[in-house]
Order: sequence, then C-alpha cells, then structure tokens
Amino acid sequence: MKDWREEYKNKVCSSDEAIKKIKKDGRVVVGHACGEPIELIEALLRNKTLFKKLEIVHMVAMGKGEYAKEENKEYFTHNSIFAGATTREAANAEYGDFTPSFFFEIPKLFRKGGNLKPDTALIQVSLPDEHGYCSYGVSCDYTKEAAENADIVIAQVNKYMPRTLGNSFINIKDIDYIVECDTPIIELKIPTIGEVERKIGEHCASLIDDGATLQLGIGAIPDAVLTFLKEKKDLGIHSEMISDGVVDLANAGVITNKRKNIHNGKMIVTFLMGSKKLYDYIDNNPEVELYPVDYVNNPFVIAQNDNLISINSAIQVDLMGQVNSETIGNKQFSGTGGQVDFVRGASMSKGGKSIIALPSTAAKGTISKIVFNLDSGSAVTTSRNDVDYVVTEYGVAKLKGRSLRERAKALIAISHPDFREELTKKALEKFKKI
Repeated sequence: MKDWREEYKNKVCSSDEAIKKIKKDGRVVVGHACGEPIELIEALLRNKTLFKKLEIVHMVAMGKGEYAKEENKEYFTHNSIFAGATTREAANAEYGDFTPSFFFEIPKLFRKGGNLKPDTALIQVSLPDEHGYCSYGVSCDYTKEAAENADIVIAQVNKYMPRTLGNSFINIKDIDYIVECDTPIIELKIPTIGEVERKIGEHCASLIDDGATLQLGIGAIPDAVLTFLKEKKDLGIHSEMISDGVVDLANAGVITNKRKNIHNGKMIVTFLMGSKKLYDYIDNNPEVELYPVDYVNNPFVIAQNDNLISINSAIQVDLMGQVNSETIGNKQFSGTGGQVDFVRGASMSKGGKSIIALPSTAAKGTISKIVFNLDSGSAVTTSRNDVDYVVTEYGVAKLKGRSLRERAKALIAISHPDFREELTKKALEKFKKI
C-alpha cells in the first residue's frame, strides 16, 4: 500500500499555486464559521484578477469577508446562506444573493443534482494522524459534505486546528492540494451579559429540568442561561454548536450526558465557536463528537433525545406567535440557521420544549420586539404552529396549544411596559376581546 506521507508531500503547494486551480467562473464553497481557511481566502483575494464572477458560497463568514465587498464585484459574487457582519451588505446588493435553507438541508444542496454543487471546496483541517486522516476540527457541519462533493478540494492544514472526533475526518487521498499554514483559529468574542440577558437566562433556566438535553445558540442570552444551570444535574448536549460556557459546566460535573437516549455520555455538535479555552478542551476529547449537520440538526435525530430543550433568539415575534429571526424589514440580516431544525426536533421529543428568547426591546428601548404584525417584508422564520415558549426579561409565554386571543394576551404580558397599552389596543381591534 502506498504510504500516505509520500502522497501528502506530493500534494503540498503554496496557497497561490492552489488557488490557480480554481475554475475562473465556477462555484467555491468555503469552510464554515471559525473553521474558515484564512490563508486560502487571502490567496483568493491576492489572485482575484484570475476570476470572473466566481461564486463564493458561505454560511457564517467569521473572517474579513473582503470577497463580498462591492470593489470586488467584477471578480466575485457572494451567495450567502447566513448573512453576517462582513457579508450582510453583499447579500442585499446586486453583486450578491441569499439562499434560504434549513441548516440540516444544506448538505443536500451540495450533492449531485443539488442547486449548489461545488466545483471547489476551500477547507481547513488538522494535522494528519498516523493513518493519514485529518480532522475538520471546529467545522464539520456542511464543510464535510462540500469537500466530499467538490471536483477539487484545497485544504489548509493547520497545526492549531484541534482534532475533533466523531464523523469528522477526511483522508489525505481525498484532498487535491495541501497548503501548510499555521494561523490561529478564529475566536468568537465573548459577549457581554447585561441585566436583561441575566433575567432572560433565569427565566429560560426555570424551564430546564435535571437530565435535560440542551441546544444553545450563539450570544449573550445562551451564555446567560448557562450561568443559571450550576445547580442542575446530568444535563446533556445535542446542539448545532457550543461555546465556552459549556466547558465550565462540564468541568463542574453539571453536564454529564448520562441521561441522553442516543450518544450516551457524549456531547454531540456540528461546529464550534469560542475561544482557545474551548478549542483546547475539545482537542482529541472523546466526550465531544462532531457530525455533519444533516445528522446533528435532523429533527428526527434530535427528537430521539427525551427532554430536548432548544433555546434560540429572534428579531421580532408578533401577537400570533410568528417569529422573524433573520430579516429587518425586507433586508436580510442573518439567516434561518438551525432554529427550525431544533424547534421541530424539540416538539417531537418526549418532554421536549423549544424556547424563543429575546429582549423585549431594541434600539435602546425605543422599539418593541413583541409586535402586532411583523414588519412589512419580514421573513417568517418559525411559524406560529411551531412556536412553543417565548421568553423576555419580563417572563415566559407558553403559546403551543393556545388560541390567538390567548397568545396575544400572554405575549403582551411579557412585552415591555412602555408598549403594552398600544399592543393591547391593536389586539382588541382585531380580536374584540383578549
């Protein structure tokens, strides 16, 4: 059998050489979030004059996102699956676009016959092990599927990428070009937890029982929830991602995963966003396993865990319970992500609960996030039929199984006091009584 080390050596090249192998007007899928291959993206920019409207497909871009700037529209067009700070403008402009999708269905788009099958995958992986396998590290999610379906795979091999276990590996033989470059893995800035977030976190924690399995999103609210779980017992994790707060609870013996129905004793995630503290914790740690997103976020897989609690945020919730988590008016702000995947998985879970948690106001208290109608042009991310609990700093509203009048009354009660009178007036005009 041919030694993989010889094959590895033959595939090593510079980032500029590798980038020149990309079809000038093709489609490139970039590794996700903190797994973004920074050196390959920088090489793409350095060699931009080689390309003509190269389509770059990316979910959360944690790097500079310069390929999405208007000044580069002659060379690149950005197709966003989840708009972020550096790609939001392009997603709403003529030199970019946005593709709506449930997170768990994105890998299907990359397969033969899918609308987004890649010509090239740009990925970042760990150093190979003794068998020639590299780990996808902090980004398995759709990155693995993109690499398995692309005509060309270009990998940045990085000694700083942690080796994550599970179904998160690629063999050297399946990589076409290897760029050795040791750049620090992108870290997620730790959010500031204010008094509003603490109150929301406390309300959410009141809905979590011992032995529950958790899905947590990104940001101050999920982090605040974790701070109120220190007295809980035998919690589990089945989540699209985790961050630093989970490490503290695991080390404290709060998260044990002992009462999970599937993957007992294991935290199951599809990508990771955090600091070096998190990356060091998950490196070669058999208690944490990464799997592709079409498995982790599949509602039927999620539902196999009893008492699955999902916690996600939103931009607006209307009095019928419709949730907009991705647009501000007709402008794309973020994306669907895995919210609906886990809302539906939690709904099917025995004893499961899904929570939409959000501050009652935005813009320093001048705008209510509990609204009579969603703003004109807004997307409905999670339908009123799917929504279970809504939480603000003012309390908890249970919506599932409630009538429209009951929903309106419950949501007004957890809205900011400054807006309750106007919301009540509009609700009475529609429902006659509440």
